[in-house]
Amino acid sequence: MITVIGESLVDIITDPRQPQEVQAHAGGSPLNVAVGAARLGLAANLVTHYADDRYGLMIEEHLQANGVMVIRGGSAPTSTATATIQPDGAAAYAFDIGWDINGAALPALGAVEGSSHVHTGSIAAVLAPGDQATLALVKAARQHATISYDPNCRPGISPDAAAARSQVELFVAASDVVKASDEDMAWLYPDRTPEESLLAWLDVGPSIVALTRGAAGPVVLSRNGRVEIPAEAITVADTVGAGDSFMAGLISGLAQLDALGAPARSRLRDITAGELHALAAYANRAAAITCSRPGANPLTSAELGSLTGSLTATEG
Repeated sequence: MITVIGESLVDIITDPRQPQEVQAHAGGSPLNVAVGAARLGLAANLVTHYADDRYGLMIEEHLQANGVMVIRGGSAPTSTATATIQPDGAAAYAFDIGWDINGAALPALGAVEGSSHVHTGSIAAVLAPGDQATLALVKAARQHATISYDPNCRPGISPDAAAARSQVELFVAASDVVKASDEDMAWLYPDRTPEESLLAWLDVGPSIVALTRGAAGPVVLSRNGRVEIPAEAITVADTVGAGDSFMAGLISGLAQLDALGAPARSRLRDITAGELHALAAYANRAAAITCSRPGANPLTSAELGSLTGSLTATEG
């Protein structure tokens, strides 16, 4: 069992050139990770918020269709992210987002205490008032579970980089696995390279840190090694949800290595170079397949296969 803590929202895509074709899809980075993990065969809870409105119903149907169990708090309307397509094809975003899981404290605590792994990140880790509840759940989970975290920075929502950096570092210190994009790291730490920042993070708690770099491929570091692999050669439909599929791939791969759960924390710290390479390749493949099709559409275990094949190829 894994538990993901974080926002659910609906992405609304509008194009003034085609006003009759407004598209709406369930999304949010934590939601995508929960769905991705469930599609890869893990039992997944999502501690989140959405209301009993039409967008909330869309989210609920999406989660139910993918077998994700939901613990829901808060009382605000369902959050949305509206992307308006500009004449040059770029998108301008407007957010209407709240993050509050008030009322779900006890069932959420029960979920994290009954899970072998807990994941969080994105808006849920920086937006008041729910950010403090999220951090408290992560800290409570450490006795029972390993922790993963993806800052997935949103400067439009938390524009104060210094404040965001302080909050991010609290979650990094409480985590065993951290994944960030090169854009995240450039915004959080503009005065040093992303890899220098990854190394600094390794010093404060995590056993594995991963950097996604789009077409340049990921870099993954542990306390015992470093792996850099190229991005897979694919035809890109779009990159929506790619980082979330990478994160779900990491979690699934670690589950296959029996490296999740507080009792396995030493196993995670001692991950071998071959295992780290296989893990990076597995998560990289998950992101690539997602990029090859439109939208945040995580892949299934049948599409991705098992980590065993990647590990065998690496060792061979």
